[in-house]
Amino acid sequence: MLACLLPDMVVLSMDAELHELIAFMTLTLFPIRLFFAAFMMLLAWPFAFIASMGSDEQELEKPLCWWRKIVDILLKAIMRMMWLAGGFHWINVKGRRALPAEAAILTVAPHSSYFDAIPVTMTFASIVMKAESKDIPIWGTLIKYIRPVFVSRSDQDSRRKTVEEIKRRAQSDGKWPQIMIFPEGTCTNRSCLITFKPGAFIPGVPVQPVVLRYPNKLDTITWTWQGPGALEILWLTLCQFHNSVEIEFLPVYIPSEEERKNPVLYANNVRRVMAELKPETLEDDLDKYAASAMKMKKVKVDLKEFSAYLEFPVSQTLESMFALFDENEDGIIDIREFVIALSVVCKPSKTLETIQLAFQLYQSENGTITEEDLAHILKTAMGVSQINVTHLFRAVDEEEKGEIIYDDFHRFAELHPHFAEDYLYADQMGAESGLETSSLSAPNGICTDFSPENAEDKNKPLQKKLN
Repeated sequence: MLACLLPDMVVLSMDAELHELIAFMTLTLFPIRLFFAAFMMLLAWPFAFIASMGSDEQELEKPLCWWRKIVDILLKAIMRMMWLAGGFHWINVKGRRALPAEAAILTVAPHSSYFDAIPVTMTFASIVMKAESKDIPIWGTLIKYIRPVFVSRSDQDSRRKTVEEIKRRAQSDGKWPQIMIFPEGTCTNRSCLITFKPGAFIPGVPVQPVVLRYPNKLDTITWTWQGPGALEILWLTLCQFHNSVEIEFLPVYIPSEEERKNPVLYANNVRRVMAELKPETLEDDLDKYAASAMKMKKVKVDLKEFSAYLEFPVSQTLESMFALFDENEDGIIDIREFVIALSVVCKPSKTLETIQLAFQLYQSENGTITEEDLAHILKTAMGVSQINVTHLFRAVDEEEKGEIIYDDFHRFAELHPHFAEDYLYADQMGAESGLETSSLSAPNGICTDFSPENAEDKNKPLQKKLN
């Protein structure tokens, strides 16, 4: 549950028995697997090298000749043997992969590890890679074989050229191989799907969403900024007797005319479809913690009490979570703010359900909340430091009682579905930051989408708990 609020963090919990098992596997299974995996990669190199020689652009757009088809089959078989040596004894594939003419782009999520290369080696779809990758010995030759779109760090215009190249290939009517893109743009712990970057959706062509899952008892796969390093992940994974992976090809998503013109909207809608297919258990946790918070005699808690509330031992992960809500840095947080934030993560497109829960947490005995309560609720839901809700509160409080109930708010929201833009963003964002307001600024009505790009570029003056 904590993982979804910190998507770039992963913590491995292993007991003494598991440590002993890994120690045993390190001395027995690990070196054998490492040797065979490396051998398979070396075996693939000469085939990829020969097949990549003399390939010009015009030849790449033509169907594969007979000998290249044989090389293609051999390389896929060798790569499959490499994963088999790594403990991926079988790969569970669901759905049907679309033909290039049906969907030129495959959007894969969640992206959590270099093991996500498994679907790449199964399909040999092109990918977007750093230009420096082609110079890596052996691996660079294998990369060049799948005809990737290279991004150069030294070229300031590289981003534009990359988008144009993706668009050109995507609109080639199936002449080029499919392009496999990880639209999240970074590795997460798979607890939720973060905001999709629009690059894969700029061409405006149909895409096929692909969902990746690793249903293993011990997660040795995930590689994020805060967690085990690349070599440790490799070591722990090769020490597991069996590693499971599921690849689900969803139906091709055909964009509407509005989505073709608006890549951000297109990206958000595809993300929503994929999120619905991704199994989550967070809503059960939300119900549990919300009920517990409503029964608590006090809503302000310290780290030790927060640990007891979550039934989670004090650790670096918990301290990082606690710090997100400790806005005054006084060692005390409001447990209600945590529950609201958890609801935002669990139900990103169900704003009113989050607001209803927040009303239940803040309401007095007669079921009402004040303007100050509403400010606390929306500050937490939007992840901002300050917000002026006076305009919104007065609009909802038609009888000027100085307090409102959820039914008043719900009725107002139905009459004014864009109330966030009209009553909050217009005042707050327009006055403080001069940013343009649109439905894309808050694709979920109130709750902003959390992504590195949004956090760093768009909402700097408004950040609070999500810093």
